[in-house]
Amino acid sequence: MIATTPLPPPAIEQPAAHQVSYGIVTGRAARGTVRVIVSANGRRLSSKPLRGQRFSLRVSLPSGDVSVRVTTVARDGRRSSHAVAEVFGLPAGSRPRIVRSRQDHLLAQKLRGLARDYSGTAGVYVQSLTGGAGAAWNAKAQFPAASTLKLAIATAVLAEHPGVPAPGSSVHGLMRSMITRSDNASANALEIWLAGSTSAGSRRVNSLMRSIGLVDSDMYGGYELRTLASRIPVRVERQPVFGFGKHTSAFDMASLLRAVWLASGSLGPLRKAQPGFTAADGRYLLWLLAHVSDIPKLDRVRQGNPGVVVLHKSGWINSARHDAGLVFWRGGVFVAGVMTWSSWSAGSSSDRLAGKIAALTLERLRRTEG
Repeated sequence: MIATTPLPPPAIEQPAAHQVSYGIVTGRAARGTVRVIVSANGRRLSSKPLRGQRFSLRVSLPSGDVSVRVTTVARDGRRSSHAVAEVFGLPAGSRPRIVRSRQDHLLAQKLRGLARDYSGTAGVYVQSLTGGAGAAWNAKAQFPAASTLKLAIATAVLAEHPGVPAPGSSVHGLMRSMITRSDNASANALEIWLAGSTSAGSRRVNSLMRSIGLVDSDMYGGYELRTLASRIPVRVERQPVFGFGKHTSAFDMASLLRAVWLASGSLGPLRKAQPGFTAADGRYLLWLLAHVSDIPKLDRVRQGNPGVVVLHKSGWINSARHDAGLVFWRGGVFVAGVMTWSSWSAGSSSDRLAGKIAALTLERLRRTEG
């Protein structure tokens, strides 16, 4: 019997664990490899001949949590595989790109009706990031921010952190707790990690937001411990009166999410203004947003819409209840920021409004871009 040398497994660069993927698979195969096969969750997606050692394939991944396997084949039939788990697949049509925004007048009319029907004060901004059409109502009004600005803390930390936080590290644990469970202590700890105190950390967060043009938001210290120019008109129709404290707007939160999404493809204002925030950081932060545990708000749109996934960050206090997120569907992705305020208490009606806004936008984009 003649012993054969095993074919070394491929080195996978993309996708990476704890990151989203738009279906780009890249890496390096062992010398002598003649074919690369990509599969996800046990189903073959692509097979491609290989010349040289570098490989790059584009595949359509299932939406949601997936395990991606790359198998390499040598000329003599030897095979070797490497799998990457804890990847969150997104539709190929949602890959980051720069598009010009424009107002969809019919969407604006219907969105305005929903916002006006809300018993308190609402602010809404929606836009297709892959097509450009969108609409807004009271999108520049400032609302008490609650936990929505934890997304800005995460962005500032990743811009400063050397590389994506490693699994098991304290920063990874704090980030996951802050984003997926909205833990206030973790948010404060990350602000302290960022600049030595929550007040100094807030200044760093505010500086990052200003660097990408977000002027309606203010971090304003830590959390209490307790159990781009747009062609879509953005104005203030009704301004809630709530005193001092953390505040933001539907437009700012939608703009921050758009910046993170673009950065995940090495594009946009965040990558330019904050070189420390890499494409891998963007894909990591989106992965965290994909695993938020919360009472359904924007993600109500998933009901009856198989294949639709929502990456979002919500926030709430007694008088305010918000959600801002990215809604991915087969035709692309849209961003939505829905903010509500009521002097007597914001509750489940706010959650229902967010779901209606997402459903309305998805239905309209399926007609115009689908």
